[in-house]
This record gives sequence, C-alpha cells and structure tokens, in this order.
Amino acid sequence: MIEKNAQQIKEVKLGDKIDIAEFIAVARYGAKVEFSKTYIDRVRKARELVEKWIDEERVMYGITTGFGALCDETITKEETEKLQENIILSHSTSVGEAMSKEEVRGTILMVLQNAGQGYSGIRLETLEMYRKFLNNDLIPYAPKEGSVGYLSPEAHIASSLIGRGKAYINGELLESKEALEEVGLEAINLEAKEGLILVSGTTSVTALGTLALYDMIKAVKTADIIGAMNLEVLKGTVKAFDDRLMQVRPHKEQRETANNLREILDDSEIAKKYIDYRLQDALSLRCIPQLHGASKKTLKDALKTIEIEMNSCTDNPIIWPEGEDGATISGGNPDSSYVGLEMDSSSMAATMVAKMSERRNNRLIDGNLSEHPWFLVKNPGLNSGLMIPQYTQAGLLNDMKTLCQPAVVDNIPTCGNQEDYVAMGYNSSKKAIDIAEKLEYILAIELLSVYQAHQFIDEDLSPGSVSQSILNEISKTVPVMEDDIYLYPYIEKIKDLIHSGKIIKLIR
Repeated sequence: MIEKNAQQIKEVKLGDKIDIAEFIAVARYGAKVEFSKTYIDRVRKARELVEKWIDEERVMYGITTGFGALCDETITKEETEKLQENIILSHSTSVGEAMSKEEVRGTILMVLQNAGQGYSGIRLETLEMYRKFLNNDLIPYAPKEGSVGYLSPEAHIASSLIGRGKAYINGELLESKEALEEVGLEAINLEAKEGLILVSGTTSVTALGTLALYDMIKAVKTADIIGAMNLEVLKGTVKAFDDRLMQVRPHKEQRETANNLREILDDSEIAKKYIDYRLQDALSLRCIPQLHGASKKTLKDALKTIEIEMNSCTDNPIIWPEGEDGATISGGNPDSSYVGLEMDSSSMAATMVAKMSERRNNRLIDGNLSEHPWFLVKNPGLNSGLMIPQYTQAGLLNDMKTLCQPAVVDNIPTCGNQEDYVAMGYNSSKKAIDIAEKLEYILAIELLSVYQAHQFIDEDLSPGSVSQSILNEISKTVPVMEDDIYLYPYIEKIKDLIHSGKIIKLIR
C-alpha cells in the first residue's frame, strides 16, 4: 500500500501530487519543503484576481464580507486587513493538550497543499512563511481539543504568523515573536482572504488522519508477521492458509495475507513438525488471512481517499481563474465527511486486528491452551510472568472499542445555524491516532509473549528465518524472562520496533 520509504525522502517539492510517504517524510521526519514553478505560478495567478476584484469592490464571501452567519455584513477595503487578524484571534479557541510536533507540521503542510492548488487567492509571501516554519522546525503551539473539522487548531497555528500565541524552537516554548526572531523571521500582516484560507478546509483533519492511517497500515503489516510467529509457537497448522482455500473466496487482500503467512513459515522446522498436530486451530489463528485481509482492504480504501484529499482544494470560497474574468464560488468543500468516514472505518479495522491479537496472546499465556508453562514463566505461582500484560491488552482494547463509536454520525449545529450540519471529521481523525498507538501496544505485548515462549520450544527445532531475525533483534534489548522482571520498558522497546517499521524492514 505504501510504495516509498518515508525516512529516505529528504525533500518534497510541492506543485504536483504528493503521496502519504512524502507527507510522512515532512510531518514526522523533517524533510525540507520547496515550491515548484508550477506551484508559484498558480498561487500568483489566483492572488492577482483577488486584488483586481477588491479594487473593483466586488462582494465576495470572506473577502469583502464577514464570515459564517455574518456573511451579509459588508467589509470596507480599509477594514480588510483588520478582518484577517480578527478571524485568527477569534478562532483561536481550541483547548487542552497541545498538538504534537508531527501533527502541527502535518497541518501546515496540508495548508500549503490546500492553498497551493491555485484556487485560494493567498499571497505567495504568506505561504513562504509557512514553508520556512517547516524548514526551520518552528512549531506553533496549538491546543488539540475542540474542533468540528476546521478553524480552531488552524487558527492557533496561524497566530504565529502574525506574532501572536506561542511556538516551539528546539523544544523550547517561546512567545511567537521570540520564536520568529530565533530563525530570522518577522511577523507579517495578513491581507484580504488570507485569514479565511489559513483556518478553512480539511487541513488538520487530513493531517491527523494521514498520520493515523500510516501507522495503522504499518501495524497491520506487522500483525501478519507476529500472527505467523504466534502460530509457530502454538504448534498451529499452515494448512488453513492453503492457496486453494483462498481461491474459492477471492478477496485479494485475504489471499495476499495467506501468502505472507506461508512465506514467513516456509522454512520453519517447528511449523513443519506440527503441521498435522491439530485438525483445526482456533479462529484467532486460522482466520488471520480473513480478518487481516478485510482490515487491509478498509485501510487501502482509506488511503485512496486520503491521498485525493491531500491534493485537493478544500477552501471556501474558491477562486476560479478560468474564463473571461474568473469567478469566486462559494460551496462546501471544507466538509470533512470523506476523511471522517474513512477514519471511523479505519479505526474499526485496526480494532479488529487488535482484538484478534489479544486472543492469540491469551492462548499463548494460558497453559491449558498453549501446552507451555502458565504465563510463560518457569516457576508460575511465585512468579506472575506474562499474566498482567494481557490485562493491559484488555484495558487498551476496551479503550479502542469505546473510541470506535463513529464521530461522523453526530451532529451539533454551529454558527447560528448557518452550519446546521457538521461532519465532525476532526474527531474521527483525532481518535484514530489514539487507536493506532493502542494497536501498536497490543501487538507489542503479543510479540513479547512469542519471544518468551521460544525458551520452551524443543531446541532441536529451528524457527523460520523470519522469526529468528526478529527474535535476534528483540534479544538486543529484551532479556529472556526466567523470573519476574520489570516489564514496562521492554513493552516500550518492542512497541518502538513496530512503530518505527523496523520489524517490517527486517524481513524485506
């Protein structure tokens, strides 16, 4: 699903379409951003139209009028600059915990993409400021809670452009004016239309959704590997992954997953010995292709939608530069339904993978089911072994199920009923980030159990080469437990292997 290695991308040039790997390269790994000539030309062309129409005193929503329910209030040319500042100040109302660095960087990148399509009328100089924010790693402080799909987090980010609010430089939180000075920049005054474009659109929704989706895709790929390794130590049979079985239910992702599992276990002496140990395994083992495949299909559909959204203009109004004199067109492109629906669905897909992982882990630590010592420790009773990490899985999974309540089905009107329907896609993306992280932890706990279980496998039987490479990597930082140990740091270390994509890289 993801063709490029985001960590290897050092520069992203905006102007043509970008993909999820390029987004992650900028948001997470600090790749530099440049503007192509195409990008620059179309931004300038749209801006020239806006300035021409202002001189002609056209009535244009958000440019020569107020916003939302105040769209019938006319704004004079002299008041235009104050209007732009006012929209940033009045919309900076999100609260609570701050967005993470990568969430802010991702949102800024999406503003650059949104405005850079050439339909917004923003000045190139303003977009250059945001580009310099990214390239100088200046991170505006933006509280994360309290958005229905746009406006407030974006306004907090934009406040740094005008020298208001706060921003991080090298991890230190400063007043925005000080932060700008640290990187040789000065606050700017916004001009007509700019306040609106900086807060409007699905920019934060898309940014948060893309971060979550990237991690979900990576985690589900990793789940194939961990599931195969678990089946190996549970003496499961690969017969359930026979390609003939997959052909009679021809879902592409199911068949590909079964092929992954067969390849991972192809050279496993353990799997070969126990291929006929049971006639049929529990569902959490034999249904890995079906459930993982269905989840991958959902994530693949979400990826298609997300990549369309990140290369779209979701502003309102848009500046249409074609025709005799162009046009301003008001509509509903800031609506976040597309991303919101996909992220609600992706959250359910990720949670289904998590619930299967927890069940596989439970089988492994249950001495009656695994035929290994209870809780995978040599002296159970005196030692609790890996009893309690399954409790952690249960707690995380309960959280995930709660978070799977879809956000987009809710509706709370805003803006004096001018916005009488609200998509709520921001909350879909925000909770998807939490779900992605919890999935990584649940998989990490399963993998920890697999790692510990290998001490009870017949030493004459070698695991598959894929399993061995991963076991070797884990052994660099995680000891084999014979008596109870402080487990927390080892769960974190294995989770980091999943989050970084290291486990996937090991088998490529």
